[in-house]
Amino acid sequence: MNLASFDPAMLHLLRPHWLWALCGLPLLFVLWRVRRRRASVWRENVDAHLLPHLLVEKGDSRSRWAWGAAMLGYVLAVFALAGPSWRQSAQPLWQSRTPLVIALDLSGASLAGDLPPTRLAQARAKIATLLRERQGGQVGLVVFAQDAFTVAPLTEDAGNVALFLDALSPDVMPVDGQRADRAIEWSAGLLRQAGFTQGTILLIADHADDDAREAAAKVRAQGFQVDVLGMGTSAGATYKRGDGAFVQARLDAGSLRAVASAGGGRYADIATDDADLRALGVLDPDARLGSGDAERVAELRGRAWLDEGYWLLPPLMLLSLLAFRRRGALAVVLLFLAMPQARAADWWRRADQVEHAQMDSASQAYRSGDFAKAAQQYQELDSADAHYNRGNALAKAGQYPQAIAAYDQALKRQPGMEDAIANRRAVEVAMKRKPPQGGGSGSQSPPSRSKDHDQRQGDSQASQSPSQSQPQQPKPQDDAKRDSGQQPPSQADAQSQQAADAAQRERMQRALEQQRGAQTQQQRKQERANETPQQREQRLANEAWLRRVPDDPGGLLREKFRIEHERRQSSGEASP
Repeated sequence: MNLASFDPAMLHLLRPHWLWALCGLPLLFVLWRVRRRRASVWRENVDAHLLPHLLVEKGDSRSRWAWGAAMLGYVLAVFALAGPSWRQSAQPLWQSRTPLVIALDLSGASLAGDLPPTRLAQARAKIATLLRERQGGQVGLVVFAQDAFTVAPLTEDAGNVALFLDALSPDVMPVDGQRADRAIEWSAGLLRQAGFTQGTILLIADHADDDAREAAAKVRAQGFQVDVLGMGTSAGATYKRGDGAFVQARLDAGSLRAVASAGGGRYADIATDDADLRALGVLDPDARLGSGDAERVAELRGRAWLDEGYWLLPPLMLLSLLAFRRRGALAVVLLFLAMPQARAADWWRRADQVEHAQMDSASQAYRSGDFAKAAQQYQELDSADAHYNRGNALAKAGQYPQAIAAYDQALKRQPGMEDAIANRRAVEVAMKRKPPQGGGSGSQSPPSRSKDHDQRQGDSQASQSPSQSQPQQPKPQDDAKRDSGQQPPSQADAQSQQAADAAQRERMQRALEQQRGAQTQQQRKQERANETPQQREQRLANEAWLRRVPDDPGGLLREKFRIEHERRQSSGEASP
């Protein structure tokens, strides 16, 4: 506890209603007095003025101390529950991130070519840039034609919204049209459903009418803001409508500016870079906060008080020791002192954490060059990784037969472990080249893979706390001397050896993949050779059917919008 940070003037209670529990103190005192008077039968049969001369009350002071400690513990517990606080901590204020709903015009006019290749392609790229560069805040996507539909609801994951961009096309809309007013109202409904009272709606369209201006003014009164991004050029271009007619589409910047003005937002023409998005201020969710809002946010962040009631728990626990029987507290303390420290610490760990600590200790011994100790500690663990690493330590110590046995144990528990197979072969080659010796200093280390000592902790390592996470283990080098008169390899030689090992592993991996591919192809040919005429006919029919399935990424959205459109038509709904 940092006493320098304690300021009595800042002390207050976060939950002061717990102080009502102090009203129970007089009741406890009365209970103690009643029990004290009934503790001895002499008090009921002897006059009060004679009791001091007849009774020797040895336990009276002890009883007073016990009840006094109980009342003190009760007071401490009540104050701890009341939440004393005198320090503040800055907390992130996620509400300051302005949510954004993008409303995209997905009518037939989006296929006009005045923005090459099409307006839709430019709009997709612009939305992708917005989702990629926006600095946090929830984002949603709405498309509209004659009606508005939700593509992606408000979410913090902008990548989830970007997944739908390639599927956007005018043919997914049930009915063609350009009802920007419905898109604005629908977007405001999404913001309300998410619990927001403020937010931004980005309308991407080429023109707007009076209904859109009225809708923008309406949602502005509700606390939302409407920005507009003009899609197209004033010259315009011709596009083919769904009924086969050719229609001219032009950008009406004046009507779009009127919508932005009614919605309290900004207008910008679509640009080839992100200048339009920066002008609208949609890349920074906090850009729209004024000076007053910024001061309010800072003030709210400064009012995050810390609950310091836990500092009262240690004295409360010490007082609770008095509740034990005579010498019971002393027995508990002696039990913990007599217990081995490591074993007592293991009581508070899970089995995977204990194994991780043991593996880390063995890895440190390996790193320091004490291979015998590392092998001994690895032997206490019964897992494929432990046996594999024990084999590495034994191999570095020159105990080749024991190393091979350890690799066998690892392969028994995890068949197909490639590193164990490779290192076992390397040890066998080293045994044939030179007999093993007893010590690690005069023995020859077998050629090992670059990953021969990597710890394969898997989920057990990821489950540790940050203070218990295992550091990356070093890769053992072939640093043993070949004989008494040979110099150890230089750093350049070691790097060349590592590069050669890596190339060899890559060649082996390619060979394995080719072998597997050849086996799969051979197996497929064998299956086809053994299939009956009916099976062959069925297989050809399935392959032909799969080739006829069109690549339609917007099929799911098309069906979703169609069902939603029919439901709205039957129920008369027009807003979320």
